[in-house]
Amino acid sequence: MKIVICDDCVKDLQRLERLLQKYRDTAAGIHFEVEEFTDACRLYERILQGDQADIYLLDMIMSEKNGIEIGSLIRQNGGGGVIIYVTTSADFALEAYEVHASRYLLKPVSEEHFFEAMDFALYYQNAEKNPLFPVKTKNGTLSVPYSKIEYIENYSRMLNVFLADGENIKSIFIRKSFDEEIKEISGDRSFLRIHKSFLINMNHVKKLGQGNIIMESGRRIPVSKTRAAEVKREYLQFISECYR
Repeated sequence: MKIVICDDCVKDLQRLERLLQKYRDTAAGIHFEVEEFTDACRLYERILQGDQADIYLLDMIMSEKNGIEIGSLIRQNGGGGVIIYVTTSADFALEAYEVHASRYLLKPVSEEHFFEAMDFALYYQNAEKNPLFPVKTKNGTLSVPYSKIEYIENYSRMLNVFLADGENIKSIFIRKSFDEEIKEISGDRSFLRIHKSFLINMNHVKKLGQGNIIMESGRRIPVSKTRAAEVKREYLQFISECYR
């Protein structure tokens, strides 16, 4: 994941850099590289040469090239990167909409608004490469790649998200039903509901047992009796598709 920051005010650029660093420190499993520009013309030339980023944090008002010119060039060159404008004025909001900017943040940018914008940007960018499952925790929302999830458990109206690396992420109290919370991720072919309280990632299954499933971590997940036949059929079908 490549992120570009462009702002001709060094002080504002440094503030964005600090916010981005703080966001990186709190985001589980997210890795990205950052490139900074105080010269908008230099970034403009890089984009002309086909050097595209995944996320752009752009000042709107700059001396040589403004944010709209850069955003337009990104789109003209086929860039699908997420554009987040950071500016002192709300006057360019309509133009930002025309280049499909995802967020329009006013300076000074608050941590809350910046984190929300980054959550959206990362979720959007990873949607096709590796979808992300948002988990609301007491420390904020963590976006977890589907591929890293071993299974999800509903326990006392909280989500326990167990990752393949052994980490366990606990959500805050969920207001929706478990069905609603996992509705989107359940649509992924790799995930299978095997019990009213468990959703597993079949990519991390070690063995289909009697009345349970053994995950690669060694954890045994119960299979509901009413779902046993369906679980066996779905898992065997998944395995056969993987080894075609």
